[in-house]
Amino acid sequence: MKFRNLLFAGCLSLAFASCSKDTMQESNPVNPIQASSNQKANQATTTITEDFEAGSKASYAAGDVTLTTGSWNLDDALIGSTSADVKSGSKSVRIRNTGTLTTNFTLSSPSSVSVKHAVYGTDNSSNWQLWVSADNGSTYTQVGATVATSSNQLATATFTVTKTGNLTFQIRKTSGGSARINIDDISFITGGTPPTDPGTDPGTGTPGSGNTADNNNLLLGNPTNAQPSINSTANYLMDQTYFTESYNRDKGTPNWVSWHISSTDLGSASRSDNFRADVNLPSGWYAVGNSSYSGSGFDRGHNCPSGDRTSNSTANSATFLMTNMIPQAPKNNQQTWANLENYTRSLVTAGNEVYIVMGSYGSGGTGTNGYQTTIDGGRVNVPSRVWKVIVVIPNGNNDLSRITTSTRVIAVNTPNDQSTVNADWKQYLTTVRSIEAAAGVNIMSNVSQSIQDVIENRTDSGS
Repeated sequence: MKFRNLLFAGCLSLAFASCSKDTMQESNPVNPIQASSNQKANQATTTITEDFEAGSKASYAAGDVTLTTGSWNLDDALIGSTSADVKSGSKSVRIRNTGTLTTNFTLSSPSSVSVKHAVYGTDNSSNWQLWVSADNGSTYTQVGATVATSSNQLATATFTVTKTGNLTFQIRKTSGGSARINIDDISFITGGTPPTDPGTDPGTGTPGSGNTADNNNLLLGNPTNAQPSINSTANYLMDQTYFTESYNRDKGTPNWVSWHISSTDLGSASRSDNFRADVNLPSGWYAVGNSSYSGSGFDRGHNCPSGDRTSNSTANSATFLMTNMIPQAPKNNQQTWANLENYTRSLVTAGNEVYIVMGSYGSGGTGTNGYQTTIDGGRVNVPSRVWKVIVVIPNGNNDLSRITTSTRVIAVNTPNDQSTVNADWKQYLTTVRSIEAAAGVNIMSNVSQSIQDVIENRTDSGS
């Protein structure tokens, strides 16, 4: 069935909403994200959601089923309605082994896709992926990162779609064997900002929901509620697999980058040094390039460091995307920050895992060529401050629940100044709350408020 015919038939549920913030004010570094609220664009979004309530399929054998949005193919998957099936209504899809869930119709260039997912009953965790095809299923490419489903409560995974045209989508279960997962409420969003699902979406989650699975880059929360909408130009969510970030189109730098390090992330892969433009930026956005910092007096300063991703060459290469860089004073980058990064990795090799959020704010830093507010012909902002928050927990499982009032949290806020910065990062220890107030972020929104109130107001000793 053609998608356009479904629209005329009135089979789809459409929702319209205004988009999120589209620019960030440089003049107010105290709260740049919130300061842009008066510059919202009022462009509509169209959301098409399949809730699996209209169809029936009782066996795992491959077959098609007609649902509200059209025909879907379920292979090693069925539509479940038992008490063990986790669902938002009365039904959801249940997938086992390496089963798939595929649209038999196409959708015209959705900007993002959100999927609710949970572990079936008491089964073990599994991984799954979203794939897209622009040639009616002849060839597919993966969208975003692999998702780990480990909770028996519905969580929402959101994917940014960069491919355009008439697209076919497929969900593939990739691990877990006979362990089953439930899939529900698949939403295809065109234009504007994807809808918020309180309790499951980034930054609005509660312990046990949303991006709170162990090792998730956004386990601590989404510091600015960044969204994968092309209209969210000052706060654009990008899942880079090995880290997640909020990117600012007009500054040419990330607002923040978030990632996790365990011993499995540290290996012997060599430094790639393949600095390059990020081809996954939305069409029409300026892409900062390999040579954009040349002659500026500033380093291409990593947010997520190369040294934190040495398990394999693919992981290391990901850190050299220019969307992961800021113009950083060489001494700040090569001494102060390098020392902190080495110390952080020593905590991991000593038997811990760490969750890290790094960002920058303000405008105006001093490199080897003196003070500058922008480089690359004004297309890249030079931040005045560079900060990082590191949450340290012993190796283990159920990470979010193991963050307590006794958890070690290292917060550092340094000047981006070649002439004054000290190589000793301990000179810049501060509290999470002070960084949040200065940068306009909420770094640990997935942690219970009572615990935040303790650990975010404490300054670490540095040892």
